[in-house]
Amino acid sequence: MTNALQLSVPDGVPFIDYTREIDFPVADVFRAHADPNLVSQWLGPRGMKMEMDHYDFATGGTYKYTHTGPEGIPYDFTGIFHTVRENEFAIQTFEFSGYPDVVSLEFNTFEDLGDGRTRITVHAVYPTQEARDGMAASGMESGLVQGYERLEELLASRTGAKTPQEAS
Repeated sequence: MTNALQLSVPDGVPFIDYTREIDFPVADVFRAHADPNLVSQWLGPRGMKMEMDHYDFATGGTYKYTHTGPEGIPYDFTGIFHTVRENEFAIQTFEFSGYPDVVSLEFNTFEDLGDGRTRITVHAVYPTQEARDGMAASGMESGLVQGYERLEELLASRTGAKTPQEAS
């Protein structure tokens, strides 16, 4: 059984919420979000090359990275980490070059479920309904699904464990 992404794009509000359970301890999942060498191995959809300009997952830190697809088109992402609490929480801004001048504010929670499992919950707030709708239509869901699958594969390769897909 796999841990499915739960995505909510509610009508009438400029929010996107999603949750994903990961069958690895919260410290490992958090580290995979904090270490730029690990982030570059899982973040985003399959088939994208990722180049990390900089990535400082700490309160007041910033990031910039580029995904380039097989067609050679670059997609830049930038932001600021406003608050980071190890193994618990991160608040960050997120800006995608495909939607210039639109910055979302994301609240990321890392919840220890016990038994070596973690729940990641994200609440993303957009400046307008139109901006939220544009992000929702951008292929975001597919990228999230693939990215979290890649995260589990990365964590499994580091521990020798099986991913939920391999175990079923």
